[in-house]
Amino acid sequence: MVSPVLIAAALVVTYAVYRFLYSTDSPKIKGIPEIPGLPLFGSLIELGENHALVAQKWAKKYGPVFQVRMGNRRIVFANTFDSVRHIWITNQAALISRPTLHTFHTVVSSSQGFTIGTSPWDESCKQRRKAAATALNRPAVQSYMPLIDLESNVSIKEILHDSKGGEIDLDPRGYWQRYALNTSLTLNYGYRIDGDKEDALLKEITDVERGVSNFRSTSNNWQDYVPLLRMFPNQSKEAVKFRQRRDIYMDRLLGILKEKITNGTDKPCITGNILKDPEAKLNEAEIKSICLTMVSAGLDTVPGNLIMGIAYLASPAGQLIQAKAHAAIQAVYPNNTAWHACLHEEKIPYITALYKEILRYWTVIPICLPRVSIKPIEWNGAVIPSGTTFYMNAYAADYDATHFDDPYTFNPERYLDVSEGAGTPHYGYGAGSRMCAGSHLANRELYTAFVRLISAFEFTPPKDQRDMPVLDCLEANAIPTSLTMEPKYFKVGFKPRDRGLLERWIRESEERTAELM
Repeated sequence: MVSPVLIAAALVVTYAVYRFLYSTDSPKIKGIPEIPGLPLFGSLIELGENHALVAQKWAKKYGPVFQVRMGNRRIVFANTFDSVRHIWITNQAALISRPTLHTFHTVVSSSQGFTIGTSPWDESCKQRRKAAATALNRPAVQSYMPLIDLESNVSIKEILHDSKGGEIDLDPRGYWQRYALNTSLTLNYGYRIDGDKEDALLKEITDVERGVSNFRSTSNNWQDYVPLLRMFPNQSKEAVKFRQRRDIYMDRLLGILKEKITNGTDKPCITGNILKDPEAKLNEAEIKSICLTMVSAGLDTVPGNLIMGIAYLASPAGQLIQAKAHAAIQAVYPNNTAWHACLHEEKIPYITALYKEILRYWTVIPICLPRVSIKPIEWNGAVIPSGTTFYMNAYAADYDATHFDDPYTFNPERYLDVSEGAGTPHYGYGAGSRMCAGSHLANRELYTAFVRLISAFEFTPPKDQRDMPVLDCLEANAIPTSLTMEPKYFKVGFKPRDRGLLERWIRESEERTAELM
């Protein structure tokens, strides 16, 4: 006969093992469908590299909102346009915080702190976000247009030169990464990277920020979900290397600004204004957080959308849309004044519709940065308790056929239509209380770049078929597990529409922005 003590001990051990293998940071939520998962790992293996696509397929079976175990974390996914709108916008006051994840928050961010976007909600985050929002609101963005004039002009001038007037196909990625990054650096530090002198610094920042983006990703860091994996330090060692590399240029950039302030040679910029304001309420750590935010944001959204927009317009399918966009520019500015007018006004509805469709079609952050609720949220009669972690499947929401007509077709006209263009147009910038504070700036960067590019060039498919771009939103990403899209290699032909006129525009912009160089 088995001893009752042994039976009790076995039950205790069995229960302990069960809790270890199946426990989560929060209890199962009643009334919300749950995805079946494996012991210890939950659904991590099934989610694989492409969480957005797998979750989109699950939504067809389990409904638009479901819960899933990812290791020992319980996550609620929202996968349709309306479910995201309900949870992120209708309940935005409840969904204002962020979770802390081991790799990014503990390892990568141990020296410079968190970006504004990755910070849990507290008084410090509130003050930093307020400072950033003030610096990036609509009136402030209009004052930054000379910087966008400069950077877009530099990129287009180099494309004209490097393509030998349209004879050579080019990989456009580097030109527009620098466009977005330099705009952010100049806004934040009053300092830009000169492509001729500091290519190494540009490449280092771009490479490191892309690496850091992997550590912010919801799909690349299993040790965030399975604490047992932290005993195997390879991923953490890699994160430390990127942190150390990032520390070097972040300290250098801030040091250059402080030295210029001391010498009286600094130019107006966000961080400079804070450092020189005796009433500023931000401490050194909070200032570093704003700097991190501006540098990382410079490579998050604008370059990927610009690059993929160029890729599509150059494709056989995009030729008609490119012709419509050029005709729309000519209709509003028949005297070829769009190059300069786009800095002061946004009066070409088709170009606005074009960049909105690009932001929707290439949702460059397929799974947005996670949120944590600070109050209960109701969904279809179920109450999701405070402290729950939520993932927005922006990709699935932006391809939701119940909201968008024929969502897998690239169609700017959908944003000329009141029913699809009204309200929140897409989730390319997230949504609700913690959506991207720089969306106004990003929109102006995109509008200006496309008006100038389409006025300057006819984009053509590459001569070599091996240089053709991949145009599928998810397949085009060279790093599927990254937080943001990294477009795969491709080339495009840039044929000047009127070389003499283009060279005149370039000279006029150079004369106007000479003091910013």
